[in-house]
Amino acid sequence: MSSLTFRLQFVTFALFAMLLMPGIILAQTATTTPTASTTPVAAPVPDTVLPDTYRIEQLFGDEVVGDFVVGPGKVELQIAPGQSKTVTISVSNRTGAAKLFKLEMEDAAGSQDPNTPIVLLGEQTGPYTMKDFIRVADDSFIIEHNKRVQIPVTITLPVNAEPGGLYGSLLVTTSSLTPETESGAPRSAIVSRIGTLFFITVPGAVERSGEMIDFSTVPEKKFYTKGPVTMGVLFENTGSMHLNPYGSITVKNTFGEEVGFVEIEPWFVMPKSLRLREITWDRELLFGRYAITAEINRGYDDVVDTKVMYIWVLPWPVMLGLFTTVFLMFIFIKFIASRFEFKRKSVR
Repeated sequence: MSSLTFRLQFVTFALFAMLLMPGIILAQTATTTPTASTTPVAAPVPDTVLPDTYRIEQLFGDEVVGDFVVGPGKVELQIAPGQSKTVTISVSNRTGAAKLFKLEMEDAAGSQDPNTPIVLLGEQTGPYTMKDFIRVADDSFIIEHNKRVQIPVTITLPVNAEPGGLYGSLLVTTSSLTPETESGAPRSAIVSRIGTLFFITVPGAVERSGEMIDFSTVPEKKFYTKGPVTMGVLFENTGSMHLNPYGSITVKNTFGEEVGFVEIEPWFVMPKSLRLREITWDRELLFGRYAITAEINRGYDDVVDTKVMYIWVLPWPVMLGLFTTVFLMFIFIKFIASRFEFKRKSVR
């Protein structure tokens, strides 16, 4: 091979390699450059260890309900000044994912709105404050799905606590641990709160005063076409302690016969407040005038308040049917009587 031929082949190969080089470099760049992922990365779950006093339990089954449960709903205790008592509340996670739970304490008070039995006061200090007297080992913890945590709650009263009532609520708050959307964009976590009410009685000379101030149907009316009949007992607490009134409702018909009886379980009424308790009486085939009597024990000193109201039940479909039947019978009898009179005249 001549030197000229060799040089021509070398130049041709070099040119060919230069043409291919950008493609090779681009191909290498395309294969080595990482692509952006569109899958959101879940936020890491905080490594929170529950206190030894918090007992973890496994819930029965593995159903995802989408909520959490706090119990009990209300705790009533009597604690002397300078003394302590410990109760246990439970928090069950049925949301389907691990959740961060927090405990917050707020004072509570009554209301002059009969339909609002209790008001939580947030950061305000209530007239019967107890939020400084309640303690838990840890107010922030994580519960896995389908687990329940038993939390000891200790209430300690100062030695100078005055006789009367103390009221508040221990609120359990939760929000999502991973508040990202499917697209990876952040969003605000949804916060839910459920509370346990605490009613603490400090023994001593206290003022208990209250009474049933009204008893009527809800909404108030005198005439019905059918049942059920909903009634409301309006109770006013004018004292400095909560009351637990209870009682019964008796229904009698026009002839004085007892045709209905409803037992009213105890309910709470906060100090300096009103509360409406609704009761429903349901019975078929009602007709006529009914006397309804409410007998309410005030919840102290065995004092009973009594009020009576009257209602009428006039079922218009039944009355219309009865009227139609009587009218048709009247027409029929009149027709028969006219035919009989005509035949008698014909015989004569």
